[in-house]
Amino acid sequence: MSRSDGETAFGEQDLYLFNEGNHAGLYRLMGAHPCEQGGAAGVRFAVWAPNAREVAVVGDFNGWRPGANPLRCLGASGVWEGFVPGAKPGDRYKFWLKNRETGEELWKADPFGYRAEVPPATASVVADLAYAWGDGDWMRRRGEVNRHDRPMAIYEVHLGSWRRGPGGEMLTYRELAPQLAEYAAAHGFTHVELMPVMEHPFYGSWGYQVTGYFAPSSRWGSPQDFMFLVDTLHQAGIGVILDWVPSHFPDDAFALARFDGTHLFEHADPRRGYHPDWGSLVFNYGRHEVRSFLLSSAMFWLDMYHADGLRVDAVASMLYLDYSRKPGEWEPNVFGGREDLDAIRFLRRLNETVYLLAPGTQTVAEESTAWPMVSRPTSMGGLGFGFKWDMGWMHDTLLYFGHDPVHRKWHHNLLTFRALYGFTENFVLALSHDEVVHGKGSLLGKMPGDDWQKFANLRLLLAYQWTLPGKKLLFMGQEFGQWSEWNHERELEWHLAGFERHAGLARLVGDLNRLYRELPALHATDHDPAGFEWIDCTDAEQSTLSFLRRSPDGRREVAVALNFTPVPRVSHVIGVPHGGTWREVLNTDASEYGGSGMGNLGGVEAEAEPAHGRPYALRIVLPPLGAVVFAHDE
Repeated sequence: MSRSDGETAFGEQDLYLFNEGNHAGLYRLMGAHPCEQGGAAGVRFAVWAPNAREVAVVGDFNGWRPGANPLRCLGASGVWEGFVPGAKPGDRYKFWLKNRETGEELWKADPFGYRAEVPPATASVVADLAYAWGDGDWMRRRGEVNRHDRPMAIYEVHLGSWRRGPGGEMLTYRELAPQLAEYAAAHGFTHVELMPVMEHPFYGSWGYQVTGYFAPSSRWGSPQDFMFLVDTLHQAGIGVILDWVPSHFPDDAFALARFDGTHLFEHADPRRGYHPDWGSLVFNYGRHEVRSFLLSSAMFWLDMYHADGLRVDAVASMLYLDYSRKPGEWEPNVFGGREDLDAIRFLRRLNETVYLLAPGTQTVAEESTAWPMVSRPTSMGGLGFGFKWDMGWMHDTLLYFGHDPVHRKWHHNLLTFRALYGFTENFVLALSHDEVVHGKGSLLGKMPGDDWQKFANLRLLLAYQWTLPGKKLLFMGQEFGQWSEWNHERELEWHLAGFERHAGLARLVGDLNRLYRELPALHATDHDPAGFEWIDCTDAEQSTLSFLRRSPDGRREVAVALNFTPVPRVSHVIGVPHGGTWREVLNTDASEYGGSGMGNLGGVEAEAEPAHGRPYALRIVLPPLGAVVFAHDE
């Protein structure tokens, strides 16, 4: 990261691409970079402030005096740059700016800072990103691991509340690393998704109000400590997806808001620049330099921190000019529509850039509307994401499971509707943190019935999620059935994992993940309609469902049957395409999971009796509030 070859690190091409909105590598140029210049060790600083009359860097190295180290402006680019001999990693600093028109003086943290002080302190910290990575094998093969036809079972984690120390103190990246890697691997997850680790002043925002788009939060350690966490997960065979927030940022005076005394990063018009839901500011995606800033932030985490993917938060709030706004509170686009054309262009450029410059990685959209072709290539008119969260499935499924089983037959369509749109996008079936906060209760707490039925329902829900087409995501704590809803101020209820029903649920999650990985029919055709076929989706009266999953070669089928009532179905018939033995490879009612032990003794012989339009039939025991999975090997 050091340079000593001249007075400026910026070439003409760098400044041109930055001002044009197409520079995705600004993290190597902007900010604070330890280096040598003229034989002296120090730090080169650079910041974008086009509306400033004067800019200086202030910090531990100059007694925080604005006049000590002024920066020079690089022509019309708006970039200010300078070298400070004697400055070094660990020094705290800010930029001091004076607005050209008003003379207003501002003290700002570095938008490109690699490290920040531990909140509530707000200065940036000079940092070197040197680190000896040990994940070379993973990096060579991650493109194979992250393919759409590979299993992807994601464990969503908030680092501040997954585990804590004996006194309730938050653990560091290095302390969390071996524990999280071992736990995720033991339960069969292929990826960990981290809620935003980018620096944020308000812990209660869970990281979704970012002030440091290039700095992992110092609450849990240094940049190298976070690299160690990613490295450890990779060496355990676990991919790392980072939540990334280009949709809005907080209005804290020390950060991006009115950075040089003007609305630089945000829209000046509050109809576009203010977010009513979160009381935050909206990026001006039409400003070229802002696009370069955000593109560089995305690439920074994929490049310098070896992240395997970015989950982009609140995409819907970016796409619609009237998102959460009443009539008169938003301004139509040039065609009179409600679509934010600048945001659309930015998202397409983002995905094109990521897939070009970071092959083997993926982008995931959290987009809550029916916007078409979110996960289709930009060449087809899509937004270009690799995946999209299926928010409709999440809503309908949890609504269905909230009903008492006696009433479920009247809501059968909540389960079957997804098949009408299930292959229009590359979906991720997510049961995320959003579903277990703000009074919504935990997944286990949402389930109706007594304790036995609650656990049976949750086992059924997870089996339903894992056997449907689509990648999987589960928020931490739900894998062992936490009773309370998530609280970011304390660790998960780990003591529960020692109780048999909770331990049984965790064993089921591990077995679901194992089965998902081992059977191509359950993952290789997650986004291919040829890989899914209803056996019977019309049995609303008994509240059962059955379907086939197929591998890419059209053989090695898996048959899934689910019973959404506590009434056992004995001699329940499902039609299958082949004779011979169908092995029972999973039964959520098995005693080792905490169930009643009803099942099919390891397998069922197909009868030459037509059923459901197929030449053979399986006569099975369908346990109460249970799911059974059968595999047919050619």
